[in-house]
Amino acid sequence: MGERVVVAMSGGVDSSVSAALLCEQGYEVVALMLRLWSELAPGVPSSNRCCTPEAVEDARAVAYRLGIPFYLVNVEQQFKESVVDDFIEAYTTGRTPNPCVVCNQRIRFGFLLRYARSLGAAYLATGHYARIGRDDLGRYLLLRGVDRAKDQSYVLHRLGQEELAQALFPVGEYTKTRVRAMAAERGLPTAWREESQDLCFIADGDYRRFLRDWAPEAIRPGPILDGQGQQVGRHGGLAYYTIGQRQGLGISAGEPLYVLALRPATNTLVVGRASDLGRDNLTARDVSWVAGEAPPAAIRVEVQIRYRARASHAMVTPLAGRRAEVRFEQPLRDITPGQSAVFYQGDLCLGGGEIEVDT
Repeated sequence: MGERVVVAMSGGVDSSVSAALLCEQGYEVVALMLRLWSELAPGVPSSNRCCTPEAVEDARAVAYRLGIPFYLVNVEQQFKESVVDDFIEAYTTGRTPNPCVVCNQRIRFGFLLRYARSLGAAYLATGHYARIGRDDLGRYLLLRGVDRAKDQSYVLHRLGQEELAQALFPVGEYTKTRVRAMAAERGLPTAWREESQDLCFIADGDYRRFLRDWAPEAIRPGPILDGQGQQVGRHGGLAYYTIGQRQGLGISAGEPLYVLALRPATNTLVVGRASDLGRDNLTARDVSWVAGEAPPAAIRVEVQIRYRARASHAMVTPLAGRRAEVRFEQPLRDITPGQSAVFYQGDLCLGGGEIEVDT
């Protein structure tokens, strides 16, 4: 039997096919599913949407069909401290977070990778739509998945050489349509299971209600200012707003107004016209480079500022303290603090960092 591989199971079709392909390639496959934290509140479903009882049973059924062991590991505390608390802290400081980026760094390729190694596994495999390559120097490369509509390299951009050396993405070479067909061909019960959702730990999907329950300190009403500093209204709490938002401002004006900035230091919301919204630069913090080191000088790249945003041409200049300046060729409307700015050259993901809050 070949090398041992732990497959991170979700009860979905992508991880199921990943496990099946690795079995067919001769690996010794171990299926492992994580029980993640979910809130307990009156009237709110208690299961994390990534590990509902139905998802657990689906994953267990796939493992049984493939003839591989299946384990369910409780990481509720680690997930709460690493992902949920980070999510709450971001909103209390005027940022709009992407918890999937944090989860992949700290839970899947943090805790779970270490756990897999403790089981004697050579690799951790996931159902992400991404690919791993090597350059002429032998360094590992993170590449977009073949199916660009499903590409998940954005949420994996914090992985470095150590993680990629121990990672496998078996479905990254296929389209989603082909993956579902492969699942059906193999008789896997997850072949037509619906896609999993983001914000898995908010069972009812209402992040505003979640913040009211878990971080009431983040919900402080304050003034809404226009571009000249004049108060034009009151907001219900900065956590309820994001850059570019138009709906729900509660302001009567002669033309549509949009959120331009959140100022957590003064608890103010700044609004303006659509023509005021665009900007051509940002600063990213906590920048990680897949190669393990920053480039020696500015480089021309494409930058993706949200998970589903189109990449835009820009120059990225590395700065001291794991920061980087990004200057776009054309202004972008939706540069949002807390989201990730991820750097690409074609299919190659170079890394990225978190967009800083304006001061």
